[in-house]
Amino acid sequence: MSEIFLSMIVSKSFSGVKVLDDVEFNIRRGEIHSLCGENGSGKSTLVKIISGVYQPDSGARIEIDGASVRHLSSIESIHHGIQVIYQDLALFPTLSVAENIAIGQILARGKSLVRKETMRALATRAVNHIGVKLPLDEPVGGLSMADQQLVAICRAFMSDVNLLIMDEPTTALTRKEVNALLNVIKDLQRNGTASLFISHKLDEIFDIAERVTILRDGCKIGTYNPSELDTKRLSFLMTGKNLVYEAVSPVVKKDVPLLQVDGLSKRGNFRDIEFSLERGEVLGITGLLGSGRTELALALFGLNPADTGSIRIEGQKIVIDSVGTAMKSGISYVPENRLLQGLVLRQSVGKNFLLTVHRRLTGRFGLRDSRRQRAEAEKWIHDFEVKTPSIDSVIETLSGGNQQRVVLAKWIATNPKILILDSPTVGIDIAAKSSIYATIHHLASRGMGIILISDEVNELMHTCNRILVMQRGHIKAEFSGDGLTVQDVSSAIVEDNGGDCR
Repeated sequence: MSEIFLSMIVSKSFSGVKVLDDVEFNIRRGEIHSLCGENGSGKSTLVKIISGVYQPDSGARIEIDGASVRHLSSIESIHHGIQVIYQDLALFPTLSVAENIAIGQILARGKSLVRKETMRALATRAVNHIGVKLPLDEPVGGLSMADQQLVAICRAFMSDVNLLIMDEPTTALTRKEVNALLNVIKDLQRNGTASLFISHKLDEIFDIAERVTILRDGCKIGTYNPSELDTKRLSFLMTGKNLVYEAVSPVVKKDVPLLQVDGLSKRGNFRDIEFSLERGEVLGITGLLGSGRTELALALFGLNPADTGSIRIEGQKIVIDSVGTAMKSGISYVPENRLLQGLVLRQSVGKNFLLTVHRRLTGRFGLRDSRRQRAEAEKWIHDFEVKTPSIDSVIETLSGGNQQRVVLAKWIATNPKILILDSPTVGIDIAAKSSIYATIHHLASRGMGIILISDEVNELMHTCNRILVMQRGHIKAEFSGDGLTVQDVSSAIVEDNGGDCR
């Protein structure tokens, strides 16, 4: 049997536009291989050819285990032991965790009647294999994005696989959960399973990959051993640009901060939260899943009002009990899950942008001024360099980075004093991240106060003036100043001294 499990030379065009140009790719049996590139580089198209969703253009060559494959359909791909976990997860929100995990195995067995105990036993085996805890009887739709990711991963591991393709599987996972997943991938490798790992988080690539293939604009730049790369070179090969990040200095404190939070508590979420935010400051907040960081953001935006404590904006006490109150007070919020909370995916780019500002853009007597609204939407789409054929394009057809730019634009258009960003760079490529960081710094230079919530310590280090670490609903540590290292912040995140927020 050949050491190479899968090899191919493929091209693919859509409507005359070539998105893959004679891309040569191979993966060895039992290898952990990473596929890198910006959004639009051709990664997803290549994966869909491997999984049989797309057929390559004529002249393609595909071999599996040394045998030529003339036509690779989705079913044939599965029969060859190829499984894919896509970014959209493809879960059934009204079914339980156990049902979502076990459904593939049940359907494969062809049984029409299945006992709940059987499904639970199958799901338990998969969960134990991954080494995570999930509420097996709860509907998936009620879980956090992190837990939904884990459900999809557990489901994929129900079948025997020769090649497991993971498209951004760690998007909503904390570092602890990421480490657990990477260990599972290594366990699979010991059993001969190859993994194709796609991630925009460069540290994960260096942690796990044995070889790295880089695509740019539909062309293969090359395949490298990780020892040949570092973060700077990998970024350059992916983008063709040298992206430079500089350290951020603390902001000088004023007599009256832009935002002052004192003793803020929400039972079961967070307790005794105290911090300030200055004009022009970017304040980072990080912590493990369940630390209370997103719940705190939701409280400041009126979606999860606090039980006790005080909030002052420019010295004036404000009771934030609704989203309307928060917006009138000058607070805007970009949510963690842009697909479910930040966008209406079947609507156009322009209509999504106008969701937050349409009242401001109405004409006399409250009538819709469509010309003014379109001009405003086009201005913001241009200013934020959103790549879209037109503002009438359906937003779900845009890349993740461009979708995120629309979410940012529509909230920044409300002209807030305080902008809360919850994981704004999740699932987007390094160039799009760089653009968002530049936007954050530009807004801060205009005096806007920004709260940035993120799992990525490197991101916080080169974006934020200060960093707060939350743990079990409390602010555990604060970092700022020269000499601060990634290890300093990471150590504070992983240490757990017990206690809770009740």
